[in-house]
Amino acid sequence: MRIFILGATGRVGSVIVNQALHDGHEVTALVRQPDKVLFMDRRLTLIQGNARNREDVSQAIREADVVISALGTDGTTTLSEFMKIIIDEMNLQGIKRIVTVGTAGILQSRVEPELYRYQSSESRRRSTTAAEEHQRVYEMLNASNLDWTIVCPTYLPDGEAIGNYRVERDYLPEDGVSISVGDTAEFTYQQIFKKEYIGTRVGIAY
Repeated sequence: MRIFILGATGRVGSVIVNQALHDGHEVTALVRQPDKVLFMDRRLTLIQGNARNREDVSQAIREADVVISALGTDGTTTLSEFMKIIIDEMNLQGIKRIVTVGTAGILQSRVEPELYRYQSSESRRRSTTAAEEHQRVYEMLNASNLDWTIVCPTYLPDGEAIGNYRVERDYLPEDGVSISVGDTAEFTYQQIFKKEYIGTRVGIAY
């Protein structure tokens, strides 16, 4: 399989890249700083560029079978700008499957179901900037004709995959408080082979 990955130098994205290469897939990563990629493999193609630049994205996504985005928010609108471009490019190039890493803030609130978690009393975060950006991405994907899945982890400490996590459509598993980087990456990667959560947000937590 040919996989296009955004966020390959980040905590979750780098683990996904390693797993995909270990399994023998061809991986293309669009990165701003290639020297931040600490591993090399003959099946890994690095393209230096900007996720907000349509030409860079168009070049990097060419011939991909699936797209994985572990791109984080940076206090700007980079994530939503990229998502508009990638949706357009996927449609132009006939690519259907995209899996992204979001945030538990854009899941539905259990106590106020008409609200997202970040808008409700469930959230303890003072700043909503990142969640608002992830919400824009969710709304764009939801309005698209792509086969999308958004993996929505809660508090995300470093850690290896241990496997005993819980997942739930559109909600955070009850009393879930954390999920490791390793397990988030493993679950996200596995979604490119599965159809169970197409067209939905998935909460993930221990």
